[in-house]
Amino acid sequence: MTGTTVGPRRQARGNGGWAFPDLVVEAWGDLACFTRPELKSERVSYQLMTPSAANGLLQAIFWKPQFQYVVRRIEVLRPVRWQLIRRNEVRSVTTLTGVKDMKKHPAAHYDAAEDRDQRSTMALADVRYRIHAQVVVSEEAKAGGNGFPPASEEKYREQLRRRVQRGACFSQPFFGCREFTAAFGPADAAHAAVPWTDELGVMLHSIEYPPGGGERYRWFRARVEDGVLTVPREPLPEGAVAMPPGPWRADSQEA
Repeated sequence: MTGTTVGPRRQARGNGGWAFPDLVVEAWGDLACFTRPELKSERVSYQLMTPSAANGLLQAIFWKPQFQYVVRRIEVLRPVRWQLIRRNEVRSVTTLTGVKDMKKHPAAHYDAAEDRDQRSTMALADVRYRIHAQVVVSEEAKAGGNGFPPASEEKYREQLRRRVQRGACFSQPFFGCREFTAAFGPADAAHAAVPWTDELGVMLHSIEYPPGGGERYRWFRARVEDGVLTVPREPLPEGAVAMPPGPWRADSQEA
């Protein structure tokens, strides 16, 4: 995710400095797992949806390279319930280099049965969230050019709103793991935020992908107030939270 500069005119406006009201989307499902990235072999979910997961869900519904979403609030509409799941997963991580090597050697193959292992997932059950977000259009898209007219926030806001109304999406939204599918729709006043207030400590804010490859995790201090998680525009400074060294999983190896 790329940072966006907020100008003085926008800071002077209402609604936290935003020109338009928040776009609101509700999402619900049977299971969810928003994995804590500091853990390795066994998946353990955060207590609620993270801003990066909410951003990914919105992008599955509607996304263009000319804009990005800024998640401002996440409302928890159902009490936090945990469910432990054990399932078979592969231990190794397939890489592009490994695939190219197997193409060069037709006799080489990957045996998933030999690489299989049983792992636990501490997931969330029966979840429902209300996501509040804004659309930020890049300066290049606003200027237009190369045969494209100038873009505007109103255009993309209306396209997202129509797709949510129709239930249309580019790909099936999911809650953390692809098998934990998510349904979505417009905000429903019949569902109120749960009476839950808690300090959650450090939570994943966003994941950046540098040009040289890899991932860079950004964090913020999370607090739920009356069932509402307020997301700051900017995460904590880089290096404020130390990630454990080593591969994604304690026993991972390339295949």
